[in-house]
Amino acid sequence: MASSLICSETQSRVSSVLNRDVKQFGKKFMFDSNEETCWNSDQGECQWVSLDFPKSVRVSELQVQFQGGFSAKACRIEGCPKDGDLRVLSNFYPEDNNSLQSFPIQEAPAVDKIKIMFENSVDFFGRIIVYSLDILGETAT
Repeated sequence: MASSLICSETQSRVSSVLNRDVKQFGKKFMFDSNEETCWNSDQGECQWVSLDFPKSVRVSELQVQFQGGFSAKACRIEGCPKDGDLRVLSNFYPEDNNSLQSFPIQEAPAVDKIKIMFENSVDFFGRIIVYSLDILGETAT
């Protein structure tokens, strides 16, 4: 059964943080299970989140909760083994609302790193606001 792949040893990076204010809008707030906090990107054309897992994983689902008005119209999830090149695992198209949305990933290969690209933000300035992000799957054997 699929479970969250994000753990304390998962390393995350983001494309930007609004006004570089990581204390208020940093990446950690996507993973803290607090509906009052969020990652807020700065403006820009294509925002992203990358995750490096401590072990190889097979991704089966992505869950994301945007703030309405600050979501992406088109997204893609890319993945690769430790020293490999990123390849597209899936494209997905979120709705512009505040609800938690789930996107299944079909037959993904084992990866050690994923990168989620948020393209075409609904916001005129290209900002993305994510309240919750989770990657479901299982450890690859």
